[in-house]
Amino acid sequence: MTKADLINVIAEKAGITRVKAETVVNTIFDSMVEALMRNDRIEIRGFGSFVNRMYGAYKGRNPRTGEVINVDEKKLPFFKVGKELKEDINNFKK
Repeated sequence: MTKADLINVIAEKAGITRVKAETVVNTIFDSMVEALMRNDRIEIRGFGSFVNRMYGAYKGRNPRTGEVINVDEKKLPFFKVGKELKEDINNFKK
């Protein structure tokens, strides 16, 4: 499912225009990005949670040239699936 697909589903199910549905989706995503930028945890009950994971600096290797490079420390968003979603996916029958 793409962002455009999500907008269309919300517009149809909520009975609102596509423009309003797009505003809703963008507001949700923007709020989530801002929360992660503040290093806040996002928890959506029954779905999962998003947190930033910290990775320390290390020496890596350029696979093309073999040159050793320094990789700076970084934080990356990580999604942990919720128990209910995991069960729903594993119990889904086509």
